[in-house]
Amino acid sequence: QVQLVESGGGLVQPGGSLKLACAASGYTSSIYAMAWFRQAPGKEREFVAAVTSWGFGSTDYADAVKGRFTISGDRAENTVTLHMNVLKPEDTAVYYCAAGGGPKVFQTTNYDYWGQGTQVTVSS
Repeated sequence: QVQLVESGGGLVQPGGSLKLACAASGYTSSIYAMAWFRQAPGKEREFVAAVTSWGFGSTDYADAVKGRFTISGDRAENTVTLHMNVLKPEDTAVYYCAAGGGPKVFQTTNYDYWGQGTQVTVSS
């Protein structure tokens, strides 16, 4: 079993920055990919960013966040961080941390474990 605990969500002004953190515990040796997804009301859950092998593999970003968001992993601390910069109102969503053992990082089905979600609201 893997447990994921998210933190860092909140209200921020457009153009501002926010850092989300995901702490993993349990059988973390089973994790190959960790990712952030987000879901706005009435919309499907969408891919935001992913990292494999805790940063020793690859990183991937959705086009909408490329250049603004940075994902990083720390194996020693069993944490994944999403640094979000130049935030826009369209970034408003519930952000979910996910962990899985497969390489298909863009697909929700790749992930067996999910955090509870943390609300990010970008508004003036």
